[in-house]
Formats: sequence, C-alpha cells, structure tokens
Amino acid sequence: MKRIISKLIPDAAILLAALMLLTVPALAGTASGLTTVFPFTVVAAALLLGWRFNRSRLVFAIALLGIAEYVLLRGTDTTQDRLFFHAMAFLLPINLALVALLPERGTITAAGLVRWVLLAVQIVIVVFLAQAFSQKMLGFLTTRFVPVRFTSWTPLSQPAMIAFIAIGALLVMAWMREPQSPVRGYFYALIAVFAALSWPTAGPGQELWLATAGLVLVVAVIEASYLMAYRDGLTELPGRRALNEALPRLSGQFTVAMVDVDHFKRFNDTYGHDAGDHVLRLVAARLAQAPGGGTAYRYGGEEFALVFPGKGQDDCLPHLEELRETVETSRFTMRRRFRPRLKQPKADKGRKSRQAIVITVSIGVAERNHRHATPDQVVQAADKALYRAKEAGRNRVST
Repeated sequence: MKRIISKLIPDAAILLAALMLLTVPALAGTASGLTTVFPFTVVAAALLLGWRFNRSRLVFAIALLGIAEYVLLRGTDTTQDRLFFHAMAFLLPINLALVALLPERGTITAAGLVRWVLLAVQIVIVVFLAQAFSQKMLGFLTTRFVPVRFTSWTPLSQPAMIAFIAIGALLVMAWMREPQSPVRGYFYALIAVFAALSWPTAGPGQELWLATAGLVLVVAVIEASYLMAYRDGLTELPGRRALNEALPRLSGQFTVAMVDVDHFKRFNDTYGHDAGDHVLRLVAARLAQAPGGGTAYRYGGEEFALVFPGKGQDDCLPHLEELRETVETSRFTMRRRFRPRLKQPKADKGRKSRQAIVITVSIGVAERNHRHATPDQVVQAADKALYRAKEAGRNRVST
C-alpha cells in the first residue's frame, strides 16, 4: 500500500487539486484568480530551476506548453486555427515523450540547439501546410477510425487521442523500468495536458491545466534533486546524508547496527563490478525488509546501517540474527555473464550454466546509553562492534 501511495504523491494530488479548483463551485473564484498569476509563476520557477540545476528537459517542456497555450488562445474559429489546434494536439505528446526519454544535453549547447532547430522546423512545416494545404491537412488530422460517438466528449481528434494513449503507455513502461527516473513526472504532466486540450470551454480551465502540467514537471525536478542528494542510486536506500540528518532527530533510546558484506573486495575482484553491484542490491533488498522496524541506509561502499528508534540493543539482537540468517540463505545465482572469462566452466549445450554463491554479512550493534550519549558515539561504537565481528570470523552479530 505504501509503495502504491508513493507512486501517486505528490503528482496525483496536484492533478486532483486542479480538478477540484475547476469543478467545485465554491472554488470558482479562486481558480479564476489563479490564472492571472499561476502560469507566470510556474514558468519563472521552471526557467530558474532549469538554469540553476542544468535541467534542459524542463526548459524544453515549458516551451512546448507555452506553444500549446498560444494555440489555445488563438481559438478554433478559422480553418487554419483548427489545423493549428489539431496539429499541436497530435505533436505535443510525441514531443513531450522525446523530451522525457532523451538524456540531458544542455539548453544552449550543440545538442540543445539541434533540439531548438527541430522544434522550429516543426512549427515552420505546420505553418506552411496550413497556408498551402489547409483543407487536406485538416482532413488528415481529423481522420476517424471509430464511430464519432465514442470520442464526442472531447474536442481532440482521434489521431491525437491515439498519440496520447500510445505515448502514455510508452512513458508508463519507461517509468516501470526505471522507477526513479523523471519519466514519472512527464506521465502525470501528459494527463494534465490531455485535460487542458479536452476541457469543454476555452479560457481559465485550459490555462490552469497547462500550468498544472508545468507545476508537476517543476516538482519532479525538485524531487529528483532530493533523491540524488539523499537516496543511493544503486540500492535505492536512503544514503549517508539522510542518516546524518535522521540520527540527531532521534530522542530517547535507539540502536544502530552497522552491516558489512563479507569478503566483498575479493568477490568484486573475482567476478567484476557488475556482479558486486548485484550483490549490494540483493543485500539492500533484505535490509529494507529487516524485521523489528529498523530503517536501512547505505553508509558507503559495501557497508550499511540499520537504525532502530525506541529500542535497546537486547531487543534488536534477535531481529539482527534473523536478518543475518536471511542474507546467508538467500542464494546469489552467478550467471555466465558475471563470471571471469578464464574461469567459466564448460556447460552442456542447450543448458545455461549457473553457480550459486553464498553471501554473508557481519553486523556490529550499539545502543544509546550513558557511555554513548550522542549519535556519533553510537555509530562509532557500532563500527567497533562490526570490527570485532570480522575479527571473530565474520558472518556473525557482535555487540
């Protein structure tokens, strides 16, 4: 349940707030007032963050939303205006997907200038077609694939709706493949853009939805910056900075356990860094589900920390022993791609060669007491206990 909520907050909450502003009668005045300030505030924040944190994707996305705003303000009274609207509705999700999936390359760089040129070329082509072949292009962009009664609820053409659905599915797949990527923000922004273009009446509703799309992208950049600073990218556990900020906030009794992967350097030298990274992720997954209510952190290298608020050392020892046994019994299967080339055993044809490796951890434990009164002292005491566990033969818990 917690994992599901984490995928909805804060993006879905922002979209829900925008929907309430536009549909709850008591908030109609607030929504109308926001449209005079909200879009400009979002643009200013986006440009500032894009410049300060070198987030070119955010700048390009805001430019796309600005073009959409301009087209919506023109209305759809003439044939050319309708062509501009349907062309923008078809191209906007595609361009947003390109912005989301392509890597950061800077705004005013060679790669950035290429992207600006491609955007300008699209605009020039649409303007040319609107002047030379407006009726033919409008007919093409409003092609019907299903009976109109299925899509009469939105002014979007069926090709544009197909583009939105296809791009939405693509962004979801990219998000599932890499949960910490900024693609998540673009998926929710795509929903807000769809709501803007589908809004039944021109005016504040459309402007508010487009500004909401920009706000979602701004929040995504802030959240990504936070994760880079406080969360370890390899294991997805909170990092050392998060631990250093969490410990001083603890009051009363607490216990810290330092966990180290045994013989990790030798394992890394034998099987390579890819296999070593795989082991760290495996151990981190076990630590994240540690019994006893402990919170796991990546301390550095092959070392992790577990913090048990409100618990003494004796209360935590059974849980830590259970954790040690869980790691030991979790077999790490060495696939052929992880093995040193010279040491790969011969395998029968048609059969994949695998090798089970036992991974163990050593754990040092210390609690806050009269001898170790500060968080730093508790961590140092746990580190010394970890050293004793290693000296005693590893794969054990020491106090």
